[in-house]
Amino acid sequence: MFRDVTRVLTTGLLALALTAPAARAEVESKDPIKLTLHDWTGQLITTRLMGETLKKAGYNVEYVQADYLAQFAGMKTGDLHVAMEVWATTAKEALDAAIAEGGVVNVGETGMQAIEDWWFPDYMKEKCPGLPDWEALKGCAEVFSIPETAPKGRYLGGPVTWGGYDEERVQALGLDFEVVHAGTDAAMFAELQSAYERKAPILLWIYAPHWAPIKYKGEWVKFPPYEKACYEDPAWGVNKEAKYDCAKPRGPIYKAAWTGVAKKWPGAYKAIEAYQFTNEEIGELAAKVDLNGEKVEAVVDDWMAKNEPRWKKWLGM
Repeated sequence: MFRDVTRVLTTGLLALALTAPAARAEVESKDPIKLTLHDWTGQLITTRLMGETLKKAGYNVEYVQADYLAQFAGMKTGDLHVAMEVWATTAKEALDAAIAEGGVVNVGETGMQAIEDWWFPDYMKEKCPGLPDWEALKGCAEVFSIPETAPKGRYLGGPVTWGGYDEERVQALGLDFEVVHAGTDAAMFAELQSAYERKAPILLWIYAPHWAPIKYKGEWVKFPPYEKACYEDPAWGVNKEAKYDCAKPRGPIYKAAWTGVAKKWPGAYKAIEAYQFTNEEIGELAAKVDLNGEKVEAVVDDWMAKNEPRWKKWLGM
């Protein structure tokens, strides 16, 4: 009888062992995987979501503040390892150049789609008839002025590290505007909120995924549609002597990495490949930080606690 019970238990345990998913192997290297942090809330959240997921698998993760465009130089040498948000709208050329030079790889799309361009609140249509057509700005630049730029209008651009060719666009399209760059992502949206509440004039860089185009009623300026030739050939477009006389491009948000990541931390690389989010999800998480005053770390920890099956799937667990 005892032998029969033992045999049943042994057989059952063996069957369980054969059918249960294999435990994750020891991480391939204890060296830190360096993920880059930039200067907008959504990116901080995206990066920490990936970093904290890798930590759950036992990887050593280090967050490194890095310039959005200059980060590729660090990835080419292996001093930086992973960038979780590379927007086709502002950094695709830099990413492609880094890949061509060697040392950097495109790890695929995040699932988010990028749009970023000049945006105005709906109430500005009364003060600048003809909007959202960009040509309306030629006749009402002063409406958007502030004391520091008058009589020129002010366009509040993102932090200078974001790129975007706004100064070139102003010149190419003959707009009587001065580009003033916000110091930070948070400062830019704080100014939007203040202006919106007062119905004060404002024209600024708004992007999605983000909570702003959901919370505030407004539109993106309709510039001539983007084509690759607009950024490369002066003869293209309304100004035959200048590039950038069009809207900014739209497209996917990519993940990028040092080519050595796949060899040194193959498990982590697969998790980075698997990572997916939507515009709406990141927008909602960013709102918790920017609007509710929660800490990025707390928002990420809460998401991790509530979405264990999802991040475990990225890890293949």
